[in-house]
Amino acid sequence: MAKKSFTLMVIPDHDAPVKRYTIQRSWLVQVGMGLMLVAGLAAGASIHYLQVAADASENRILREENLTLRSQLKSVRERIEHIGSTLDRVERFDQKLRAVTLLSDPQRNLAMGPTEPEAGTAVPATDTQFTQLTTTETPKVLLGRLDRLSAEATRQELSLQDLQAYFQDQKSLLASTPSVWPARGWVTSDFGQRLDPYTADRVTHAGLDIAAPHGKEVTAPSDGTVVFAGLEGGYGNVLVIDHGYGIKTRYGHLSKILVKAGDRVKRGVIVAAVGNTGRSTGPHLHYEVRVNGVPQNPRKFILEE
Repeated sequence: MAKKSFTLMVIPDHDAPVKRYTIQRSWLVQVGMGLMLVAGLAAGASIHYLQVAADASENRILREENLTLRSQLKSVRERIEHIGSTLDRVERFDQKLRAVTLLSDPQRNLAMGPTEPEAGTAVPATDTQFTQLTTTETPKVLLGRLDRLSAEATRQELSLQDLQAYFQDQKSLLASTPSVWPARGWVTSDFGQRLDPYTADRVTHAGLDIAAPHGKEVTAPSDGTVVFAGLEGGYGNVLVIDHGYGIKTRYGHLSKILVKAGDRVKRGVIVAAVGNTGRSTGPHLHYEVRVNGVPQNPRKFILEE
């Protein structure tokens, strides 16, 4: 049978008696198990400490990333608010321009007419859905706001393109409107009813007769295209310029014509010279403005004195 105990002998160096110690085997086993348990606990504690240290380091990194994300989120909110405010101003300016130009925008219920609110109608607040931001909005909510801002920006772009086309058309119309005198002189016969200088009959005079020295320059009163240059009965040498938008100007009794059919002319360019050709009582320019073929009073178009 295995021994149940061990004897430990201690022999001193001198004459002291030998000491004997009896150690039970069960006690050694218990001590060994205790040491193993302590070693296990120490190893577990070490592993746990290393895990806690790693988690602490990771948490520190996450906290730093969280602070960075919060800062970036705040910046995004501020930018969204700024963009929203800008779009609000652009939309109000768009409404004013459409009111001035009498343009309507069915997509956003913008129509021509008064811009003042009707009686009993609440005036909208200055801040709109694009500028009402809070600091608790989630990224998902912010993405939704960005989508709405993008859609609104697209609508604004299309609206401004409409306005640009309108003003471009108006610019072209203004450039095509005969707004200056084609020649300087004395108006001897105005637009409307008059007595014919040859027959003394009361007839309609379709333009202005501007008396001027023979050979005085005749300039184009606006941009256009020459559509006729030649003889035309009692008007002698005649020049006709098409300015677009249904507007044409006619010049009669010319001594000479300096352009030909098909030429593009600009306002102020010399196109002819005052003469006395055709049925005329003296050197003068017969000047007509016709809109869609109907004679109009040229004075309505002339802006200069």
